[in-house]
Amino acid sequence: MTYLAITVLGHDRPGIIAQTAAALASCGMNLEDSSMTLLRGQFAMTLICAGDAGTAEVEAVLAPLLDGSLTVSVREVPDESAHPVLGDPYLITVHGADRLGIVARLTGVVAEAGGNITDLTTRLAGELYVLAAEVDLPVTVDVAALTDRIAQVAAELGVDATLRPVERDEL
Repeated sequence: MTYLAITVLGHDRPGIIAQTAAALASCGMNLEDSSMTLLRGQFAMTLICAGDAGTAEVEAVLAPLLDGSLTVSVREVPDESAHPVLGDPYLITVHGADRLGIVARLTGVVAEAGGNITDLTTRLAGELYVLAAEVDLPVTVDVAALTDRIAQVAAELGVDATLRPVERDEL
């Protein structure tokens, strides 16, 4: 069994996901994990696929995507399906005026606590900046102290931030 990480990036147009999924199915690659988003008109997708096809075969079936507006990357990765979670799941949300350093400062606070960010989304809507980050925190973390530190950094940045526990099935 081969595990491949595949990225597709470029100008958005209808059918990219359908074309990619059909090409991968044609060579027996199963989509196990995926993430897709649009970023200011740019399409960004990352997939983890499993099957018997190698990187060269997958690159060949994805070649029709390379129409000048998209780039595709394929690389083999180890099987990490049994990757243990770090600890308890939390969600950090941030709202406020956009300013330089929001992501760097708040993710730095999480890293200092030993937390692992498993998903991060940001959006800028006019002057409003919104961040949502799923975080695994070690069970040994003092959540109250971390919440206070996040609030302190958020106040320095002039934004509102919250940290709340979530159930894994909510994520």
